[in-house]
Amino acid sequence: MSFTYTAELPLGDHTVFRLASLLIAERQRRGTRTGTRTLSTLEQAVMVLRWFCDGLKAKQLFKDHGVSRSVGYRYPHEGVAVLAWQAPDLREALMRARIAGYDHVIVDGTVIETDRLRVPGPTEGVDLWRSGKIANRGGNIQVLSAPDDGWPLWVSDVRPGREHDSTALRASGALPILEEWAADLHEVLFDLGYEGLGSPAGPLAIAYKKPKGGTLTDEQKAHNRIHNALRAVGERANALLKVTFRLLHNITIDPWKIGLVAKAALVILHTEYRRTT
Repeated sequence: MSFTYTAELPLGDHTVFRLASLLIAERQRRGTRTGTRTLSTLEQAVMVLRWFCDGLKAKQLFKDHGVSRSVGYRYPHEGVAVLAWQAPDLREALMRARIAGYDHVIVDGTVIETDRLRVPGPTEGVDLWRSGKIANRGGNIQVLSAPDDGWPLWVSDVRPGREHDSTALRASGALPILEEWAADLHEVLFDLGYEGLGSPAGPLAIAYKKPKGGTLTDEQKAHNRIHNALRAVGERANALLKVTFRLLHNITIDPWKIGLVAKAALVILHTEYRRTT
């Protein structure tokens, strides 16, 4: 015997309708004939958003919405694609930050766990997706956030979890764009995971690192207290994304699509709160 129950989607109608409108446009672009899909675009939007918010296993998601496995896998991937296409690129996000009057922004990396894979890395015996940060396999994404409350402004494409934040940021192509932003009397704040990309006194700012066998001066300690207090706000961006979307706790699809999923999550968040900066 099985029992059913009714649940409420923790998102506003405007978020559901926006995704549905994007799916309508996508079906028109593909030339999908009316009546050939199992679910309407509105039903598909609800299915996709449930997947993001609840992180349901595929089998349960497909069963709840009455679709087959082959059809079911198509729907979430379509939803991710149309949402991710709406995500701002880094230049656009920084332009919005400039208009908002921000004098600095914060960059912080996070690792989204994944499973069902084992890929040899460039070093013998090291898994490409194994992250020392979480002691598990995952994908590294970089997140740009606002300085006042850590609101996420931009997310990068995914990099393998074995890469450190500084390596992942370089590989994303974001560093030259951030340098342009910083050259115009703005700052970008990093933690010590980005050592080598900036300096305590530069516009790409990191804290002072305690020298081996030595100590920091009182002035350096004071600088670090201020820097860390300002930079720590950026950690809220990663927390907000992961708390809002349980899907970001562990992703079981192709790990190279983690970046697309994160971008789609950002668009949902911006839509739900009607806020981009």
